[in-house]
Amino acid sequence: MVSASLAMVVFIILIALVFDFINGFHDAANSISCVVSTRVLSPRYAVYWAALFNFLAAFMIGAPVAKTIGTGIVNPVIIDNTLILSALAGAIVWNLITWWFGLPSSSSHALIGGLIGAGIVKGGVAFLVWEGIIKTASFIVLSPTIGLVLGFVYMALVLNLTRKFSASQTDTVFRKLQLVSAAVHSLGHGMNDAQKTMGIIAIVLFSGGYLGTTFYIPFWIVLMCNFTIALGTMAGGWRIVKTMGTRITKLRPIGGFSAETAAASSLIGATIFGIPVSTTHTITGAIMGVGATRRLSAVRWGVAGNILWAWILTIPVSALIAAVCFLFLDQIF
Repeated sequence: MVSASLAMVVFIILIALVFDFINGFHDAANSISCVVSTRVLSPRYAVYWAALFNFLAAFMIGAPVAKTIGTGIVNPVIIDNTLILSALAGAIVWNLITWWFGLPSSSSHALIGGLIGAGIVKGGVAFLVWEGIIKTASFIVLSPTIGLVLGFVYMALVLNLTRKFSASQTDTVFRKLQLVSAAVHSLGHGMNDAQKTMGIIAIVLFSGGYLGTTFYIPFWIVLMCNFTIALGTMAGGWRIVKTMGTRITKLRPIGGFSAETAAASSLIGATIFGIPVSTTHTITGAIMGVGATRRLSAVRWGVAGNILWAWILTIPVSALIAAVCFLFLDQIF
């Protein structure tokens, strides 16, 4: 019985790592779309660059977001292996659907939706942690808004600082600076997104009695999750790269630098406060903010509208998928 229980824990950890890999694969576009669309780096070298800083994020900060995922969405009292497995299934299925259609949706909110859907079926709404859910859900609106405002402000600032530069001088300077902004953005991506899987693995171990009486995130989990998301980033999600890098607005290196810096600021700030935000939301908002400095018509608002619908649907659809999975798996286990 003990060996069977341990085998289930190992299986769920492997599924969680599959989600982590798909998260990197799906969100690779967020990390590299700007630097690829401005042709500062080729797609191949861009994913290597992003993956490196995804992994280095393991050494940058603790795991405040992981603790929110582990204990701040569903009351840990009702969390069991079936609930976690169902939540992961809901998130993975939604990620693959949106990847297929080239929509930059949020892996973070897909996982949260999965936890909510499975949690409601398992224990009812009384066992949802509304403080954590409201805080996280509010950033569906706040993340792109903050990204848009910062993208606009940063772009306006650098345009003002370089107003005496020629176009070729500006491109030369910001082609170099964009390597830095892309690195910092990938660092923010690794810091926030890898922690979602850390929280899942840690709560599985904690609920199984493998972490003692106090919930915490062992460093080996941090390393494993950052390494896995880096591998996913290296695999790349090229369908979404096209949407993010070319369909919302056209970018030059100065715009790519401003968008990446704006998104990185949002991601790192949210991570420090333990808020699981969407890398997709922040970079999309930042790209729109950069485009709006030229003129509002420079942003393809129709494409942005399609993306918005994907954001709105992410939590409820992934919750529904997870709920169905829980009903099925509960009969098996």
